[in-house]
Amino acid sequence: MRARILLFALVWLSCAWFGSWALNPNNSTRMFAAIGLVERGDARIDEFRDLTIDKAEFDGHVYLDKAPGMTLLALPAAAVAEHITARPPIPPTVWDRNFEQWMTVRLRLAVASVSAILTALAAVALYDLALTLTASTGAALFGAVAFALGTPIWGWSTTLFGHAPVADLLVIAVWALWRAGEERPVAFAAIAGAALGLAVLIEFQAVLAGSIVALWGAFRLRRPAPLAAAALAGAAMLLVPLVAYNMIAFGTPFRLGYEGVNGFPGMKEGLFGLTSPKFAVLAEIIIGMRRGILWVAPILILAPFGLWQLAKRQGGLAVTLASAAIVVLLVNAAYVYWDGGHSTGPRHSVPAIGMLAIGLAVYWASLDYWWERALAATILALSVAINLVIAAANITAPDEFSFPLWDPILKTDWATGTLRTLPGDFLGWSPYAGVALYLCLAIPLGLMLWRAVHVEGNR
Repeated sequence: MRARILLFALVWLSCAWFGSWALNPNNSTRMFAAIGLVERGDARIDEFRDLTIDKAEFDGHVYLDKAPGMTLLALPAAAVAEHITARPPIPPTVWDRNFEQWMTVRLRLAVASVSAILTALAAVALYDLALTLTASTGAALFGAVAFALGTPIWGWSTTLFGHAPVADLLVIAVWALWRAGEERPVAFAAIAGAALGLAVLIEFQAVLAGSIVALWGAFRLRRPAPLAAAALAGAAMLLVPLVAYNMIAFGTPFRLGYEGVNGFPGMKEGLFGLTSPKFAVLAEIIIGMRRGILWVAPILILAPFGLWQLAKRQGGLAVTLASAAIVVLLVNAAYVYWDGGHSTGPRHSVPAIGMLAIGLAVYWASLDYWWERALAATILALSVAINLVIAAANITAPDEFSFPLWDPILKTDWATGTLRTLPGDFLGWSPYAGVALYLCLAIPLGLMLWRAVHVEGNR
């Protein structure tokens, strides 16, 4: 238990410590809707229409153009912020320091209470699942740290984008369905169903990968009571909040924000921008210098080997994980705006990371020689360092750069100190001092975690 608590604390601290720009359209449009719901009980964002390009328009009014999950989860943070900060005048453009700071308070509270918590919970769930699969605390730690801190899950967990939370919830669902096959099937099946329902409420396309996980769970359980619990929990977590939001926003349950998207004509192609997968795009998503996931998470190169090892013992689970990850990648490759605009790495592929990271734990457990583990640990250390650099600087690198990890992140952001940390945002600390304080907190936490895992493994 001590190892799990320390893992949760390390991951939560890491995600909550760093930040993203509060007025990035994907952040701001979700928060504008949350502010409207808290202040007026109204989902319209008319007053903020000129401050975001991500918006939907119906009958002359402007709304959130996303699935409402992250907005609804951010409501408590928006309510707390309402009582501790006074609203400044709404500026004509996003380049207003007082308004940006007002929004930063709200984003930071939302990240700390939603994104960071979900990623920390998923890391613990992955640790527990990997420990069950491998009987190795070292393998479990390897997979959990790789997932949460060795990939862009870290950076996207500093935002209100839905990518990391969906990845987190898919991991939690797999963990819960595995546990449901061993103990308390109804309770764990309900957790899995709720996780899958919430994932779809956050990003509608999560229904595709989520359905693969759900089908595996159904074959694994094969009992009516837990299956019913999972279905009911999933339906309640998806349909009740979605219908409630739609009734408040549109007066009808049968409308999606995506139907009113403005300024993105590609959304009219196929199904809200989804057409057919393109092989060239898939290659760019995996290895392309501009968006390739292996450049920002080299640890994932080991994941297929781990899934192969898992298939020898748990074929159904391995096929499920691989299939769900492939579906996410194919959906990304089929999307008109596949590159995600401003993004460090392929943001629409992030939900696949959790499925792959489970394979990383199995890969570590399969290694026989010290030099193999030393090599794997070195790749993990490199991945964590890369994602620390990204999380502190900019997970939403502008789209005109050909290799954003170098320029602008290292060449510009780190060289000039354009970093976002809690002490920098609210206490006026220098960017480098904020990073240094994080390391002073995170390194001892990591050492305590390593010690706790070592003790647990020797019992």
